[in-house]
Order: sequence, then C-alpha cells, then structure tokens
Amino acid sequence: MFYRDHNPPHFHAVYAEYEGLIDINKLELLWGGLPPRVLGLVIEWAALHQDELIENWERAKRQEPIKPIAPLV
Repeated sequence: MFYRDHNPPHFHAVYAEYEGLIDINKLELLWGGLPPRVLGLVIEWAALHQDELIENWERAKRQEPIKPIAPLV
C-alpha cells in the first residue's frame, strides 16, 4: 500500500518481475499480471486478512503507520 493512493482500496502485490494491484473489497486483480498460482495465493491471503487490509487502507489515508499483516502459512 502507498500513502494517499487512489481509490478503490487496493494493495500492490509483487512477485519477481510481475506486479498486480488487488482490489481489497472485491478480491480481484485490478491491474497488472501475476502467474495464476501466485494470484491464487495472494487472493487467498487477502481473503483471510480482508479486515486488516481495509484497516490499513484507512490508516494510510490518514497518514498513519500501516500495521504488519501475517503471511500465508
């Protein structure tokens, strides 16, 4: 996530030379491209942490520190 980023609420996922923007509310790829397996893992992780992602989006809009979110295990 980036401070003062544009709507809709989203986060950036980077894997090797690939990058994608993931919509937090719809849990879908907004832009870019990730290998199918990676995209599946990212969406799975986002679904588990959707509330935390929304909270961090709001924190970023207020210029507050973003809280760490646990990885997918």
